[in-house]
Amino acid sequence: MKIYLYKILFAVALLSFVSCKKNENPATLKISNANNEIEYASGLAIYKYQGYSLVKVSNPWPNAATDFTYILKEKGAVIPDTLQKNLIIQVPLETIVVTSTTNIPFLEMIGAENKLVGFPHTDYVSSEKTRRLIGKGSVKNVGQNEKLNMEQLIDIAPDLIVTFGIDNNNPMIENLQKSGLKIMIQGDWMEQSPLGKAEWLKLYGALFGKEKEAKILFDQITKDYKEAVQLVADKQPESTVLYGSMYQDQWFVAKGNSWVAQFMKDAKATYLWANLEGTGSQALSFEQVLYKAKNATHWIASGSFKNLSELEKSNPHYSQFNAFSTKNIYTFESKLGATGGTIYYETGPSRPDLILKDYIKMFHPELLPNYTFTFAQKLN
Repeated sequence: MKIYLYKILFAVALLSFVSCKKNENPATLKISNANNEIEYASGLAIYKYQGYSLVKVSNPWPNAATDFTYILKEKGAVIPDTLQKNLIIQVPLETIVVTSTTNIPFLEMIGAENKLVGFPHTDYVSSEKTRRLIGKGSVKNVGQNEKLNMEQLIDIAPDLIVTFGIDNNNPMIENLQKSGLKIMIQGDWMEQSPLGKAEWLKLYGALFGKEKEAKILFDQITKDYKEAVQLVADKQPESTVLYGSMYQDQWFVAKGNSWVAQFMKDAKATYLWANLEGTGSQALSFEQVLYKAKNATHWIASGSFKNLSELEKSNPHYSQFNAFSTKNIYTFESKLGATGGTIYYETGPSRPDLILKDYIKMFHPELLPNYTFTFAQKLN
């Protein structure tokens, strides 16, 4: 349970640090003569102009009332007066600090990992490539998400700090901005579409002058995802699925419009809480979950359990589920990096095609006979 508690606290901490300069008057922005290069992400828009790009981030946290606008300026570009009020970022970036492990794969995919100079609590990083940079001292540990080391960030002086959060109450960001540091807020964690979450790769392409590379990579991911969907197009959802595990005295189940639920729908399985409206999760009692999911054919457990014995030790009542008796339990969280970071949390959001194939392998194994799980692991 200690490891599981660590994951819960990390997930909370990861979302606890954010703010940014507000767009003073979005209505004045003239974007009608450029096309939005974003197709699936609901909270991101990128408009490409001669010498600069206009980036709009919307809905960066629940019930956000403000959008954020950034201007990515190339060398020698002239920015219209109407856009001067927004944060102007010189691109391509030479150095960057990011605050979520989900950003690490984006940097690596476009070959920009060497531009990373700081990250909060570097033990969370799983990637072997970036861990080597951390080991060489190229990437500094800049504190914790909830308490970044301001003096160190000022000393590093990155071209940009990319962060995100759960509301607009963050005095630390204001202090960093007063020190001359540029802050960008991103809202990829709010995306519920698997492809929408992965499409934030294009933001990093724009930041590092790698738009073409990012588009090629994302187009391939999209193609592979859609091909996986077609693989099960004629299948009926015969599997019934329980998701989650107990944390203290509550069981958090993913709601029906969540990222997790979308994968199960696309993999042609019946998620038992698919009709629970909303995103995020719903806290239920063990009795409520047992009543509804006792006979579920599959159980996707949360937590870094290695086997059924560990799972049962965490809560002896788990043995009441049929999926436990039939040994049909999986987890996406058991594969860890060298210093304890969860590989799925880091890499999964950028590779929805591989997550979907993992689910298809669970529910329709005959369709992928030679496929080996990328993130998931069956508990033996």
